[in-house]
Amino acid sequence: MHGSAMVTLTVISFFLTLVLILWRPRGLNEAIPAMGGAILVILSGSVSWSDLVTIGDTVSGAAITIMSTIVMAIILESFGFFTWAAEGLAARAKGSGIRLFWYVNLLCFLMTLFFNNDGSILITTPILLILLKNLGLKNKQKIPYLLSGALIATASSAPIGVSNVVNLIALKIVDMDLYKHTEMMFIPSTLGLLFLLFIIFLLVRRELPGKLPSAWRGIHPDPRSHPLKSHSPAVAKIKNRSRFMLYILLFVFSVRVGLFVASFAGIPVWVVAVIGSGLLLGWRWLYLNISPADMIKKTPWHILIFCFGMYVIIYGLHNIGLTERLISIFQPIVSGNLLNASLSMGSLISVMSILFNNHPALMVGTLTLTNMGLDPLTLKIAYLANVIGSDIGSLLLPIGTLASLMWMHILKQHHVKINWQDYIRVTFIAIPPTVIFTLVVLYYWVSWLF
Repeated sequence: MHGSAMVTLTVISFFLTLVLILWRPRGLNEAIPAMGGAILVILSGSVSWSDLVTIGDTVSGAAITIMSTIVMAIILESFGFFTWAAEGLAARAKGSGIRLFWYVNLLCFLMTLFFNNDGSILITTPILLILLKNLGLKNKQKIPYLLSGALIATASSAPIGVSNVVNLIALKIVDMDLYKHTEMMFIPSTLGLLFLLFIIFLLVRRELPGKLPSAWRGIHPDPRSHPLKSHSPAVAKIKNRSRFMLYILLFVFSVRVGLFVASFAGIPVWVVAVIGSGLLLGWRWLYLNISPADMIKKTPWHILIFCFGMYVIIYGLHNIGLTERLISIFQPIVSGNLLNASLSMGSLISVMSILFNNHPALMVGTLTLTNMGLDPLTLKIAYLANVIGSDIGSLLLPIGTLASLMWMHILKQHHVKINWQDYIRVTFIAIPPTVIFTLVVLYYWVSWLF
């Protein structure tokens, strides 16, 4: 297939895949339309067999890393972590709905740093649902906690590259290690998160209960004294849960540090991630006598298929000239100075993420940057601006990230109603200034560093 027919089929494949991913008829797994679209792109001829080898090398390590950390998140449920964390939040809130707000978002931030944005949503959303249900809050009172938690959990993938699969893929493309990404990005994006959280708090503070319902007020500081109802087999077997959970979190943190050490030493990051999840599985087997066999079913294998399929489609768009068009428009702006590079690329990826989802948006943006012939520093700051647009700017609408879609699906399963109006009345005010603030801070931070 040649010429216009190849271009037409590639473009149709892209938009059809996006529609099916966002619509998800009958709960369709996102990997199915991604792979279907990839097959159409391959048949169109816009992606060659040699391209597929390059794509496989780029995507596989990132997808395996994220799958491994999600496995670790799933294992936490077996240990009764969700219930323990919910109890801890209630104890530390000390009956204050406002104090609970800050603790909820601290938990969501830490879980994304410890795992990744998808894993954080899988961990924190059930924790908050357990917590808010046991506090007896009404649906309207639950929304500020659930919404702010989801926004912070998703946006918190920006500070370190290993917290988002698409960030890892992009790191591979621009040949940047995790250490350099964190050095240049952690301070600006963390300040951006604090800025975002402050705006959210101003918007929802009137909806936060001043005092939590009396059922949990005055709870003893030791959360073990007020155990929640839990169906986890681990709760009854673990004698000192607080100490045990802290050991688990310390191990997870050690694995996280190991990822950076591996990146610095030139060891594939996915190797450390797989070893870490394997050791945690073995720990669970020895301590709770739960065989690792259940992970064959619970592991999100579809992530590998989804990432590969989406990158095939994006590579097809790249090969038919999309990135050339973007280069002709944005190269003069990006090459002007570092502030232009930060603001222009961050804004572009934000808009593309809102319209097309952040996975394809960041991939297109990164491929565009690598073909602009930029100097190393401009390339890095423009790439980091892409990440800010992809991880924070994409949150303007709930369709901007897979983590947000996953979050809404979990809430629907638990009959908690948060509609688009509840979502956008916060994000339309909070997200645009946060993106601009973070992009400007990124420019000044990188300029100071170098």
